[in-house]
Amino acid sequence: MNNTSRLEHCFAALKQQNRPALISYLTAGDPDAETSHRLLHGLPEAGVDIIELGMPFSDPMADGPAIQKAALRALGNGQTQAKTLEMVRRFREENSTTPIVLMGYYNPIFCYGVERFLTDAARAGVDGLIVVDLPPEHDEELCQPAARHGIDFIRLATPTTDAKRLPKVLANASGFIYYVSVAGVTGGSAPTPERLENAVGQLREHTELPIAVGFGIRTAEQAATIGRFSDAVVVGSALVDCIEHADTADEAVERVHSLVSELAESVRACRKVSEAQAC
Repeated sequence: MNNTSRLEHCFAALKQQNRPALISYLTAGDPDAETSHRLLHGLPEAGVDIIELGMPFSDPMADGPAIQKAALRALGNGQTQAKTLEMVRRFREENSTTPIVLMGYYNPIFCYGVERFLTDAARAGVDGLIVVDLPPEHDEELCQPAARHGIDFIRLATPTTDAKRLPKVLANASGFIYYVSVAGVTGGSAPTPERLENAVGQLREHTELPIAVGFGIRTAEQAATIGRFSDAVVVGSALVDCIEHADTADEAVERVHSLVSELAESVRACRKVSEAQAC
């Protein structure tokens, strides 16, 4: 499958099934290269629809303690941008359909070289980028070049993105919109469903792109609630916590994939439950 179509194909297929996507986040190379490889390759079978793979960075200012520690673990074990792209390439040898979005900060991409990075990312099978510290005023730096390489550039919208700012945020976005459910860093407090549903509804008035909701979603129950009105549910810190608190690599893999399976089951059933209640 052409990598430029994976995200679009995924969301179109799920729309036909009347269910949201489950998006999981893991940091590449955490806790070590081989365990990270096992974690990544098992995600689709466990029920993940789209994978966010974090590019480790030494100063992850938008991330909470769990993901900060994951990045440091990965960097401490030798993870690099080149190794992260190699993880994607290895994944593509076995899986040609599950979209992969690289998430992180601009500095490691800039140091790698933008054109070189985009060329290597497209060849590896990367479908999209989320770069949290590169605002739309700098779209010529990465967003527009990414589009030329067939890589979607996913924008973040937040509770503080006002009506004046929103058109600029959405202007060159593609793939989907990531709505940050709480003000603050990743892994924060649980979102309020009523406020979220209202915010997602307002955002839909300005874009036809799918809307994913993340930050603060940790349980199957929370994922089901948010999945009833969003196009995708993103879970990250809860999975990263599973790795941190595991005593062995095997336990880390089992914990992550087990939680993913619970989340996937809940997300797949969330709108059926809603329809039954409406009847």
